[in-house]
Amino acid sequence: MSEDARQVFRIDNEVMAFRFTATVSDRAGTAPRERLDSPARLKLWLTAAEFDVAHVSSADLHAALELREAIYRAGTAIAAGKPPHPSDIHTLNRVAAAGHAKAALGQAERAEWRLTKSAPVRDALGVLATNAIQTLGAPTRNRIKTCEGPHCAGLYLDTSRASNRRWCSMNTCGNKVKKSRLRPTQPH
Repeated sequence: MSEDARQVFRIDNEVMAFRFTATVSDRAGTAPRERLDSPARLKLWLTAAEFDVAHVSSADLHAALELREAIYRAGTAIAAGKPPHPSDIHTLNRVAAAGHAKAALGQAERAEWRLTKSAPVRDALGVLATNAIQTLGAPTRNRIKTCEGPHCAGLYLDTSRASNRRWCSMNTCGNKVKKSRLRPTQPH
């Protein structure tokens, strides 16, 4: 029985690189949950992100986790108004440069990534690193935030007009906070 990516991963973030960082849930909690715990899970995530990869190795998983954490550390630094660590910048630049994916207009005029046959995971990671670089280095970088949801700390780009968004997803973290406010208080 194959897993459904929507049941395993949060795939609702508008920024692909930040969606990738959400493969660890409850980052701010006492027991963060790793969702990329096997090459098969990485393949599942990449397929859900519309990357066509046939095989994912343990080395690919290691490289993906290294990239994911560099994106997360750089994003949280920028959200806090600090510069990213040089080693994280180096990782992003190195992985982006190693990828050879090409953007293409596919069937039904949909954008897709064409990956090389020899290193499709490397190419997909290159796209993720490039997306992170474009987001972290954009003029809107001051709108990168970490979620205020309990235990979340996920990254997101606040595109609200007033720049006052508080949660990575209103449907997930925002809904949890609003529901908790509706619970009746217990008498003392």
